Amino acid sequence: MPQPPAPSYRAITGIGLILLLIVVWAVFVASLAPFVGEWPIAVQALFYLVMGIAWIIPLKPLVRWIQTGRFKRPVK
Repeated sequence: MPQPPAPSYRAITGIGLILLLIVVWAVFVASLAPFVGEWPIAVQALFYLVMGIAWIIPLKPLVRWIQTGRFKRPVK
């Protein structure tokens, strides 16, 4: 049975960068907790919802780099 190919350096590096992004984002959002904690509960919920989704935005170019080796889409 053939062996699967070894993961490329981009895949391993990309996984590390994704984990680093998550940790940095969580620390950033947690550092805002003293200020956000004074807001009304509905505004807090909206803030944490937006912040919980916003960290995904930088993932698209990172995942593209992992797959293709480029951060930007090729121009057609």
